[in-house]
Amino acid sequence: MTRPLNGFTVAAVQMRSTSDRDRNLDIAEGFAAEAARRGADLIAFPENVAEVRADGSAGSPGEPLEGPTARRFAAMAARHRAWILAGTIALRIPRARKKHNASILFAPDGSMAAVYRKMHLFDVAIPGRAEFRESRLIAAGDTPVVASTPLGVLGLSVCYDLRFPELYRRLALAGAKVLFVPSAFTAYTGRAHWTALLRARAIENLAYAVAPAQWGLHHAGRRSYGHTSVIDPWGKVIAERANGTGVVLARVDLKHLDRLRRELPVLRHVRRELLGAGPESD
Repeated sequence: MTRPLNGFTVAAVQMRSTSDRDRNLDIAEGFAAEAARRGADLIAFPENVAEVRADGSAGSPGEPLEGPTARRFAAMAARHRAWILAGTIALRIPRARKKHNASILFAPDGSMAAVYRKMHLFDVAIPGRAEFRESRLIAAGDTPVVASTPLGVLGLSVCYDLRFPELYRRLALAGAKVLFVPSAFTAYTGRAHWTALLRARAIENLAYAVAPAQWGLHHAGRRSYGHTSVIDPWGKVIAERANGTGVVLARVDLKHLDRLRRELPVLRHVRRELLGAGPESD
């Protein structure tokens, strides 16, 4: 992979993961190969890429940071000489019952470039529509993360984080030009809010938003909205897969982004005293 001069090609993968980890990862391997053949410099997978458990079940125990699932995505990155965002992987927390829901970025040589542990946990109760308590099994992370790469500065987030604009503002102020949102949005909330929230996060930060998503029926009572999307800094949906599994590609034009930020310098006008400490940089 050679570094693009003013941008790069991103691939966002839409999946329908189940509790069959081996099958899910085999499918992810196929999509990575397809995206690489089509010229992707960075391939992003959705939340819970390796496993979507049945509601009420504990699922598989968390893995060490360099466990078998992470090693498999590292090998994908090295094989295809591409950056890979491994959606989220359940990571073990030493001496703890809960796990972290972590998004891991791998470099083209297979090395681990950044790790973000999901900060906002999906604890909701919309009777008959969306009922979930992520905090029963998952511990919240406490640190925003940006990754400085040859492609540009990337901001990491996961799914429910999308509803908290202060996180994305902090990522943008730390230099992020591309905001990643691997997700498994529920079908009910997704229909009403998914695209509106993605466009808002892109527009208010004049950043690209890349949102690989889970889609379809995973188990009885667990259905994801899909609509994997790439949004440009002006809020335009430049790539989308509404339904079904597959890969969408889009060009991230950093020269265009820089021009927009010069013409509409909202990030220079931010009242930083309204924000707390800045994000961790990898």
